[in-house]
Amino acid sequence: MGSIAHSMFHMPLPILEKIARPAIVYVILIAYLRLFGKRELAQLNPYDLIVLLCLSNTVQNAIIGDDNSLSGGVIGAFSLLATNWLLAKAIYRAPKLNAALEGSETTLIQDGKVDEDALKRETLTMEELIGVLNKNSFSDPGEVQICKLQPNGTFFVKGKTPTSETAEMGEILGAIERLSSELAAMRAELKTGLTN
Repeated sequence: MGSIAHSMFHMPLPILEKIARPAIVYVILIAYLRLFGKRELAQLNPYDLIVLLCLSNTVQNAIIGDDNSLSGGVIGAFSLLATNWLLAKAIYRAPKLNAALEGSETTLIQDGKVDEDALKRETLTMEELIGVLNKNSFSDPGEVQICKLQPNGTFFVKGKTPTSETAEMGEILGAIERLSSELAAMRAELKTGLTN
């Protein structure tokens, strides 16, 4: 029983190292994600998802070292959560720090026109952009007032007002009203012609 408890709770690494490792890896990953862009967070295709999954496995040993003990895992998890909490507090109190860490949003479509240079900067294909539009109930960039890739990897898409469908419906209703007016005028003429 003593050997089980020893293997579960004995840490071969010093506690300070167990706290420092996850914090250092956390900060480095934030820097890498900032360096490689918002696309990694957006997970637009299976390749991006595979990168994120492999990334977690790749840094595992850097976080835990040679320590597989329960105590080491608990301390490492605490260190990660504490680092995240401290960063969230710092970002809340210093919006400029948030802007520096996250970067800025990228406008991909403005007034129905796709910004090809912005797509290249974010390494997005036209097919991926159309996929994003489809998820937001749009089929054509011409229907979109604005589409932005946010720093956190999400997309903000706003359609034109009125939409092309609404405009077409308005034209159809206008034509029906004109036809109704003309039909009413023809009936009135027909009635006056019959009474004379």
